[in-house]
Amino acid sequence: MSPVPENFTVRQTHGPLWQPGVQTRASSDNRGWSSLYASLQRELPFEGTFGAVEDQLVVLHLDGPVMVHRRVAKGEDSRLIPVGGMFMMPGGMDFGARVSGAVRTLHLYLRRALLQEVAADILDCDPAHIEILPRFGDRDPLIERLILGIGDVLRDDDPTATMYVDYLARAVAARLVQQHSSASSSTQRGDYPTTMAKGRLGKAIDFMEANLDQSIGLLAISDAAGLSPSHFARQFRASVGQAPHQYLMQRRVETAKRRLAETNAGIAEIAIACGFANQEHLSRLFKRACGTTPAAYRKVRRD
Repeated sequence: MSPVPENFTVRQTHGPLWQPGVQTRASSDNRGWSSLYASLQRELPFEGTFGAVEDQLVVLHLDGPVMVHRRVAKGEDSRLIPVGGMFMMPGGMDFGARVSGAVRTLHLYLRRALLQEVAADILDCDPAHIEILPRFGDRDPLIERLILGIGDVLRDDDPTATMYVDYLARAVAARLVQQHSSASSSTQRGDYPTTMAKGRLGKAIDFMEANLDQSIGLLAISDAAGLSPSHFARQFRASVGQAPHQYLMQRRVETAKRRLAETNAGIAEIAIACGFANQEHLSRLFKRACGTTPAAYRKVRRD
């Protein structure tokens, strides 16, 4: 069994989020996330110098443009960063920054160990030798969509979203390795994941079925299958046609449907038994999947 990594908190980040002018709207503190740290905020103008941390930072600008000045060991530069522009700082690098205007941002930190795990799955070279490159004002539509997805989870405050967050973290990591690293195209494997062996797939599905009422992460399910999380996620999707978090949510909704039709349990009780945070959480996802509410579904099945 792989060791459970510690929760990722703001105190493990560089420090821009501790600035007095930062107005935090939502963060992953106290959510039990270990693969990444994320925070949504409005930043007022500031200037500071920040010591290195080992994890990868990606800052996505949600409005603007705003003038930003960056200082790193190789020099300094100023850029007018637009909406969707990114500020990327690799782990292990000191930097200074001056932000000239107020701006809404989403800060994302990815564990170094996660980047190396993903790199090992998609590269034909030693992942320890791969360096993520610093970026300043660049845009990447795929990373932007993935980070905005993480922002949606932050706003939603869904305590059962751990596996979805783990999946998004590895998708961001894969894009960084493939498009924003020192890895050459010749070291990258073809993006054609194989399907999972039936025995491994069965163990993963059995584990999910046995823990429908729990908030489970990608690490726990991949351990049950005997694969690394990123390798597992790719093979599971190739085998089942869905990402692991999508499959798990589908099974939770299907189990809720069966209990609504076959038992007299209250909807709130069914929600908890099927792994939803509460009745409102079940109702929202149930309506999205089935086009109706749990109460209306039960009434139709009983009439």
